Amino acid sequence: MAIPEPARDDIFAPGGHVCPDSLSDPAARVLKESLRLARETRWDSLRSPHIFMGLLAVPDPGVRVWGELLRADLTNLLGQFQELFNQEDGDRDALLMLNREFMSDNVINLLREARTRANDHQRNFITPMDLLITLLTASNSIVAECFERIGVTAAKLTELAVLAEQQAGK
Repeated sequence: MAIPEPARDDIFAPGGHVCPDSLSDPAARVLKESLRLARETRWDSLRSPHIFMGLLAVPDPGVRVWGELLRADLTNLLGQFQELFNQEDGDRDALLMLNREFMSDNVINLLREARTRANDHQRNFITPMDLLITLLTASNSIVAECFERIGVTAAKLTELAVLAEQQAGK
């Protein structure tokens, strides 16, 4: 019987790339979709709203349950965030990769915190729900701030996300 490999100390490899073995397949799809959406909305770096948009664009069962509990149409919500964060005069062909140098400080911290959350839940890889819950609980979350503007608190969003994670895991 093989001994499991110990968890890495950081989600980034020494060259700055995200370690692919640190992500579940659904989380890897979320990050790839986030890059596509960053380009589509004409940003030259990956930002936390793009991670949220990626979660909405390729929702795993937990994110779908979260949307149901929130009574939100994920496709409609994605469209609203794309519109809100679109930069008309940005570069649609910007070079973006899953590398630290193409990420905002908030995204770097988000990925590291999501890694810590995964480890706290005895997982060696990040799930989409780790990304969502970490995104919603970040102290300077622009995504949570957008919801607060319409009367939904970060605490309520997080409560529903944790509940969704539990329901989807059954």
